[in-house]
Amino acid sequence: GAALMGLSARIAQLAGRIGLELKSKVDASHPGVAQAWVCFGYVGSKVLVRAAYGVSSVTRLGSGRYRVNFSPALPDANYCWLALARSNVDSGTQRLAIVRASTDLKTSQYVDIACATTAAGFADSAEINLVVYR
Repeated sequence: GAALMGLSARIAQLAGRIGLELKSKVDASHPGVAQAWVCFGYVGSKVLVRAAYGVSSVTRLGSGRYRVNFSPALPDANYCWLALARSNVDSGTQRLAIVRASTDLKTSQYVDIACATTAAGFADSAEINLVVYR
């Protein structure tokens, strides 16, 4: 009875303290946590954003060229971004997520990314995934 209740209360108290300790160590501002990510593609002649975090919109600038807009803005442009583009056919054609031109911009408000064929020609993809760390 009483001993078991006392033990349960102490375990609950310990679990609460562990939770508070962990919460103070890793939060949304931790550099190992993605500050923004998006899964989007060009489908049916329009940009389709399937899911996103820290991204307000994606704008198509031209064939295979996109601007990913952050919300809220990042602290500066010193972030790391990684992207992967899925081929739009079953075999024989690959898509690469790249920055091909010096005119592609990287700011605290947005990043310009391109999707290209292995021959380095701009090409759209039905699925592009972007992750941003800062």
